[in-house]
Amino acid sequence: MSCFFPRTKGDRQNKGVTFHAPALARLCTVSAYLDWVSLAHIESGPAFRSIDRWGHVGDDGLHPNSVIPLLRSIFSKVGVDDANEYSGHSLRRGFANWAAADGWDTKSMMEYIGWKSIQSAMRYIDSSDRFARYRPAPPRQIDDAEQ
Repeated sequence: MSCFFPRTKGDRQNKGVTFHAPALARLCTVSAYLDWVSLAHIESGPAFRSIDRWGHVGDDGLHPNSVIPLLRSIFSKVGVDDANEYSGHSLRRGFANWAAADGWDTKSMMEYIGWKSIQSAMRYIDSSDRFARYRPAPPRQIDDAEQ
């Protein structure tokens, strides 16, 4: 599935950016999108729309400043610890580190996330500890009952 965004933070020429989302067997973005547009009866216009306090879906697109508060609210409702600490940066960072740990190469990750420079990518990705699996386990703690 391809999604065109007419404006993005990193689009310096204001040409718009197309992002691609693959269909997956599990947690599929494409299936979620198709379910949403069917449920909300969306035939044209923005896919991500305003929703009023009574749950009515509007015709206008979701305001960019509404996305993070909306995600925090959802995280809180499903019991995510420290839901109010999440931000766009933490979500990008979390995805980037998951992808790196899952074996994605840096170029593929940059294309998927939309980073233009390696410097941008490196700010988000933690370096891995290549020797972690060779380290001995930490010594077992002896509690008072065992002494």
